[in-house]
Order: sequence, then structure tokens, then C-alpha cells
Amino acid sequence: MDKLTEYRQYIQQLLLEESQGKTIGGDVESQTVFDLANDRYLLIDLGWNGHRRIYNCVLHLEIREGKIWIQRNQTDTVIADKLIAKGVAKEDIILGLQPPYFREYTKFGVS
Repeated sequence: MDKLTEYRQYIQQLLLEESQGKTIGGDVESQTVFDLANDRYLLIDLGWNGHRRIYNCVLHLEIREGKIWIQRNQTDTVIADKLIAKGVAKEDIILGLQPPYFREYTKFGVS
């Protein structure tokens, strides 16, 4: 299996695992969104908490040029560590949620 196919599977597994966690309350569900054509993957919370509408992007990951970009992480889970545990190389993880000038000081890849 090639690296891109593996990375897609790792991300999908990770988001499905994270979607099983507790939501913030009310009538809120976690949904996974897999855009396989553009390699964009989301975990969102969606629903109602009383009279308040809930729509929150919890996790957003992308694959760009063979690297996994973490664009958003609103969980207590260190997503990069989970990806490494699945077999992703540190240099293939880009912390897109960090400013570009800061990325060179992380233990992960730079774009």
C-alpha cells in the first residue's frame, strides 16, 4: 500500500475514533466529513443545546503534497502523537494551526 493511501486510512480511523467521544451536551452529534477528492477531513459537532445552535469544527486535517496538515484541533488529544503512533513520519506532519515562522521550531515538518 502506498503512503498516500495509508495516510488517508490513518486520518479516517483517527476521526472515527475521536467522533466516539462525548459532545458538549444537548442534542448534539459528532459528524465526520471525508472529502476524498481533495483530501480534506473534518470532525464537526452539530445540533442544538437548548435554544442555542451548535456548529463547531472540532478537527480539520488535510493531505497536501504527501504531508498531513493539522489545520484545527479543538480536542484534548495530541493528534500529531496519535498519527506518529500509527506510523506517520514526524516530517510528514505539518502544524498548519501554528504560524509559518514558528513551525521550524517544532519537532514536525515545515512547508
